Amino acid sequence: MLLAMALLIIGLLLVAYGADRLVFAASILCRTFGIPPLIIGMTVVSIGTSLPEIIVSVAASLHGQLDLAVGAALGSNITNILLILGLAALVRPFTVHSDVLRRELPLMLFVSVVAGSVLHDGQLSRSDGIFLLLLAVLWLLFIVKIARLAERQGNDSLTREQLAELPREGGLPVAFLWLGISLVIMPMATRMVIDNATVLANYFAMSELALGLTVIAVGTSLPELATAIAGVRKGEHDIAVGNIIGANIFNLAIVLGLPALITPGDINPLAFGRDYSVMLLVSVVFALLCWRHPRQIGRGAGILLTVGFIVWLAMLYWLSPLFVG
Repeated sequence: MLLAMALLIIGLLLVAYGADRLVFAASILCRTFGIPPLIIGMTVVSIGTSLPEIIVSVAASLHGQLDLAVGAALGSNITNILLILGLAALVRPFTVHSDVLRRELPLMLFVSVVAGSVLHDGQLSRSDGIFLLLLAVLWLLFIVKIARLAERQGNDSLTREQLAELPREGGLPVAFLWLGISLVIMPMATRMVIDNATVLANYFAMSELALGLTVIAVGTSLPELATAIAGVRKGEHDIAVGNIIGANIFNLAIVLGLPALITPGDINPLAFGRDYSVMLLVSVVFALLCWRHPRQIGRGAGILLTVGFIVWLAMLYWLSPLFVG
């Protein structure tokens, strides 16, 4: 059991590292082929923060573990808001300045509601998957549009912070080297995650849904955690919040959409009745924190969010029969 836990942690770290290197390589390739840096920052980097969830959910669905993929999507969104935003606020209180973020927040809530309409019947069909993936495409087109608008205006804090994060060095040889390394690392690491997560689920009598909501969700959210804490420490507040918004949208549109397309089927009823409801609630709280005046997310809010995450984990344990919900 200890070996399985260690291998799972190593696998999750390797998935996160591989995803980071893949984004690095993709950013260099896009820059080399003349794609504007701002569009790279708001598309490639945004997708990159959700890559671990996407990779693990696809692998889980290929193994017929649809509940694990659903749990990872919903759990990652809850983790991003309660744990990651909470810890970031505890490290340093921050203020949301970007007009871009305030335009994106309603879309995050819209996609959250749409995901509920997909999950409420207790199954994911291929038509659900196609619909969710179309939402992801529309979202990408939207952020490209607002990136171009922000580039013309040149006065948005998020766009400046996105540009500052892009790699400025490295040519095609470096890009292809890291592309090859990441494409070797990630399949191996994902197999480690799925195999050892299954071992732990069997050992602790946990359902795939519960495992996805907790261990997998927290593990695959490591890139968002690193980005958020680094962002607030450097004063890049909007990129910390922006990555959470983008990741949460991609989690619902792609991390749910691809498994539905690959392995449609029934899902655990608790995924909608319990976990989706919590996710929607914390998403609304997140939006209110960003919209209120003043738009500062302080240490008090950070404590409440972090405690909320602990309460949610306790709820999963105490209110779910033997933690198998």
